[in-house]
Amino acid sequence: MNVENLHLRYSSSSSLNTRSHYSVNELQFENMEMKDDNKITDMKKRPPSEFGDSGWLSNTFFMRLTARDVFGVVKYHPIPCIFATTLFFFMGVEYTLHMVPSSSPPFDLGFIATRPLHCLLDSKPALNTVLAGLNTGFVGMQMVYIVWAFLIEGRPRATIATLFMFTCRGILGYSTQLPLPEDFLGSGADFPVGNVSFFLFYSGHVAASVIASLDMKRMQRWKLSYLFDTLNVLQTVRLLSTRGHYTIDLAVGVGAGILFDSLSGKYEENKKKELLADSPDGTTNGAFHNSKLHENGEYLSVSAD
Repeated sequence: MNVENLHLRYSSSSSLNTRSHYSVNELQFENMEMKDDNKITDMKKRPPSEFGDSGWLSNTFFMRLTARDVFGVVKYHPIPCIFATTLFFFMGVEYTLHMVPSSSPPFDLGFIATRPLHCLLDSKPALNTVLAGLNTGFVGMQMVYIVWAFLIEGRPRATIATLFMFTCRGILGYSTQLPLPEDFLGSGADFPVGNVSFFLFYSGHVAASVIASLDMKRMQRWKLSYLFDTLNVLQTVRLLSTRGHYTIDLAVGVGAGILFDSLSGKYEENKKKELLADSPDGTTNGAFHNSKLHENGEYLSVSAD
């Protein structure tokens, strides 16, 4: 076999048209003709399928989903699936609900659940006063811990969160002043002490307790945080029993505590970055401290990082 015959044989074989199926830029093509320079000279795009296999619709996320993907969502993300189910459930409840007339008191499921305790406290004013005093003591525990974390341990996050929380509570509480429940059981020993007026929305008792508990968990003070969580639940039951707050006040109080703790953490981190950027030697002169501990239990400052 000489060189000329080899060249002819190569040219003959390379000139054959090849019809096959390719995917180019995520688009499906068939009947591609290839020449000896391996370049596509003729492409016929596959016809659109019933669901629109071409155009912008084919590039959307849901068009690429398979049955395995759908079942995978249910398997690996059950909580969002439950939320989706409850969305439709409460849509049905909301759109078929008989609205509470303006002449009637608000409907509160927490008041219904705590009706026996309400009757007990109503018949025993002394017990109501004792429980109010204990609750005020718990509020004092919250404040002492939050101030201690700042002034003694040098960690201002919980204090900043509490300031954020009470500022927002004041704005919202004044903006929408809810009526005091008809069966409210007041006490001079309850916080704020002295039977003074207060905002119903939202519960500062609950929110401050959540902020303190989250700080304890960050510091791995698990037993103390569990104690605060337990006392917060008992506090919630008492406030519902005395009609000192509506259920929505207490639920939003939990969310407010979590929200403002998160916001204060972001604020603290941003301030750390600003202080480090403005400091020529990379120190903050003790302005902020991390919420972490040395192995020996001492606190780390930013300047020690």
